Amino acid sequence: MARLILFNKPYGVLSQFTDRGTETERQTLSDFIAVPGVYPAGRLDRDSEGLLLLCDDGRLQARIADPRFKMPKTYLVQVEGKPADASLELLRKGVRLKDGLTRPAEAERIDAPNIWPRDPPIRVRKSIPDSWLKLTIREGRNRQVRRMTAAVGLPTLRLVRWSIGDWTLEGIAPGEWSETSAV
Repeated sequence: MARLILFNKPYGVLSQFTDRGTETERQTLSDFIAVPGVYPAGRLDRDSEGLLLLCDDGRLQARIADPRFKMPKTYLVQVEGKPADASLELLRKGVRLKDGLTRPAEAERIDAPNIWPRDPPIRVRKSIPDSWLKLTIREGRNRQVRRMTAAVGLPTLRLVRWSIGDWTLEGIAPGEWSETSAV
């Protein structure tokens, strides 16, 4: 049976086990997970937080990460501004980015979620309000959610991946992980 680890990746941590080629060493997965033979199924940017799945089975890894399988990934996104209905509709239809049209996303306004504070905190501007969105995509282009929200006039301030398929962060604190059975 495949090993599957659900990790709540903190802000500033690289989605890899080593950090080569930089003068200052950055935090990596090896600072949190000492389980041999598991590898990330997909990535989260250094400035993003939340669910990262790690497994020891190549086929499962591909099923999770490969856009062909259209596994839903849900993000809680704090954006600058108040999203208009038209902006949400654009996200739902697909957004034109430099690398082409995105697949349609599920997008809705949500109240601020009850999650951990970010360290360091986001920048706050008194003259510009911020809002939260719940966004579900079924592909995984580089920095896709950030580029999508920016394309509709809502720059991302904070990005937390909450779930991948049926796996969620529920009950997992930042920097912590749990092992579950692969389905």
